[in-house]
Amino acid sequence: MDINISRITERLSNSDHGGTFIDEHRIKAAVLIPLFRQEGIWRVLFTRRSQNVQDHKGQVSFPGGAFEWLDENLEATALRETEEEIGIPTEKITVLGRMEPFASTSNYLITPVVGVLEYPFDVRIAVEEVDKVFSIELAWLANVGNREVRDYTRSNGSVEKVLFFREYDGELVWGITARILSQLLDLIAS
Repeated sequence: MDINISRITERLSNSDHGGTFIDEHRIKAAVLIPLFRQEGIWRVLFTRRSQNVQDHKGQVSFPGGAFEWLDENLEATALRETEEEIGIPTEKITVLGRMEPFASTSNYLITPVVGVLEYPFDVRIAVEEVDKVFSIELAWLANVGNREVRDYTRSNGSVEKVLFFREYDGELVWGITARILSQLLDLIAS
């Protein structure tokens, strides 16, 4: 699967971020969706969160975190957090743009920032936050046969429909990470 970087950049810049309802009670956060091309194949980089973090322990995610007052904008948040969590410096990342924010069940308003990593890159894991860094081929992720909606029971007993990708090399992408990824895949395909 090949992607058209200029078309993605154009679509991201044309997104209507002003139309999104912003809940002032949610914590502003940003994640980086890191794309890279290895041996001609586009891949997406993920992290598996450690058991030491406050939210989403052991879950697959994108690098990212809460906006801090020193961050110039949400893109800066995503880049700072990527460098802190997995050691990839800002100058190795080309930001293509950002997507509409997503409200999480853990009270965050997450803005996904799409970026292309300069390959090859070195990873330096912050073990207090991240257990593992891995990648999945974009073509595998784009195959709708690798996605399914399942019933998920929350800790309070409520059951809701949640998007899951099929297990890949022992890793499970689901929940808000899967929703963000699915929306990006729709944008790439359109």
